[in-house]
Amino acid sequence: MRRIHVIAAVIRDDQNRILIAKRPDHVHQGGLWEFPGGKLEDGEQRFDGLVRELREELGVTVTQARPLLDIRHDYTDKSVRLDVWLVTGFDGEAHGAEGQPVRWVTAAGLDEYEFPAANAPVVRAAQLPECYLITPDMKDEQALFAGLQRAKDAGIRLVQLRQTQLSGSAYRGLVERVLERFGADFRWMLKGDEPPEWPGVGWHLTGRQLRKIWEERCAAEASFAAGAPLLQGSSPGVGAVPPARRAASLFAASCHDAEELVMAAELGVDFVTLSPVLPTQSHPGAAHLGWERARELIDSVNMPVYLLGGLGPQELSQAFEAGAQGVAGIRQLWDLAGE
Repeated sequence: MRRIHVIAAVIRDDQNRILIAKRPDHVHQGGLWEFPGGKLEDGEQRFDGLVRELREELGVTVTQARPLLDIRHDYTDKSVRLDVWLVTGFDGEAHGAEGQPVRWVTAAGLDEYEFPAANAPVVRAAQLPECYLITPDMKDEQALFAGLQRAKDAGIRLVQLRQTQLSGSAYRGLVERVLERFGADFRWMLKGDEPPEWPGVGWHLTGRQLRKIWEERCAAEASFAAGAPLLQGSSPGVGAVPPARRAASLFAASCHDAEELVMAAELGVDFVTLSPVLPTQSHPGAAHLGWERARELIDSVNMPVYLLGGLGPQELSQAFEAGAQGVAGIRQLWDLAGE
């Protein structure tokens, strides 16, 4: 089946709202909402196609844009390559130039609309920031809080509370205090062997946890295939995943190779970190992926990927060129916050 190359746009205005359009009822996936765009013409350059499509559909001229996410999706009746760009500058007033309804919505508000299945990772990419801060291990709680305040002031919005020196009970106590003070200031990703008990926060799996859940899923599928009854709340092909996924507002995993990326994709995580890309101060002699291998691995999956390991905000443009959502980091992003 020939894959159709579709160019699409996540368009942000100066109020940080995102433009969506409703598909005509008579077309493929009609009646659903989508990110504006259309089919790339033969021989047309990607950016040129983006400019043409948005001029035709919305009556605007793109002035600033970059690739955001490049995914492949197979429907029962067609295969598409959804080549998504982030548009942050345009001239003109966006409107449904072809008669289609359009609407400006907040990033969080995207969850209230029904999109074609291929758009699911695009919705998530549109909601995620460029930088993902992982907190360093710190014995001084007041210093941790001061650093989080600086991170907030520096514009960081996605934070993983990683404190490996703490016991499970001590970590839970810290989470309570952190959320009481900074709960609404960041999107939180928590660690632990179980999904977080706090509403509205996410769960970030280690590589070990990812493999454990994957193995549990495979065992559940094998038992079902052999005729064993499913556990209550499970379904064929999903195994142990639904309870974990439903318990967290975001579900993420740490990946280091192609095998772990496949596991994460099959388990339906919202995003991953991929590491190490470059040598790090903590492990200067350890093997690392390098930019070219990171690009190849990102191309193999349909989800937002944060690159991690020896990276900071200064590598953002290179991360975007590799197809990444952005960069994740401990030391360099914490330093950005003024430590």
